Amino acid sequence: MSDAAIIRAAGEGERLWFAGGGVHVWKATAEETGGAFLLFEDRMPKGKTTPLHTHPHEDETFIVLEGEILVHVEGVEHPVGPGGVAVVPRGTRHAFLVISEMARILALQTPGSGEAFYRDASEPSTDETDAVRPADFDRLRAAAERNPSCIEILGPPPFEAANEVAARAEA
Repeated sequence: MSDAAIIRAAGEGERLWFAGGGVHVWKATAEETGGAFLLFEDRMPKGKTTPLHTHPHEDETFIVLEGEILVHVEGVEHPVGPGGVAVVPRGTRHAFLVISEMARILALQTPGSGEAFYRDASEPSTDETDAVRPADFDRLRAAAERNPSCIEILGPPPFEAANEVAARAEA
């Protein structure tokens, strides 16, 4: 890990709209941590979901600060609310769905080697409404294909409600 301390106040950090939906505020990058980890805050609207996926080389931890998410791990769904945590070991099939009006989580990946995927699937954000901007799953899939050591997308979101919403949107 780097010898330099990383200090960021609430709201500080690089802001990126993520193609999977939501706005990331990066609290500690892989470069800053010498590759040890990546830490970002993610603000997301109700219905934001991830496809079923794995991270082959990174463990992923979600700490819910506000709101509630439903975490799908190896076929089982777990609600996680404020103060709750979900730790997903590398190689584990998982996804999550925001079930409250808004959710704010801290996402920690160890090591920080997955950062390339997130950067590839993001763009700078300066507008608060970016948090509710629709996901761009084509861009997300393309970024995943370019970064196979960071993420493997296994299929659509495993949540019945999310799949119904996606089907209506495509009709």
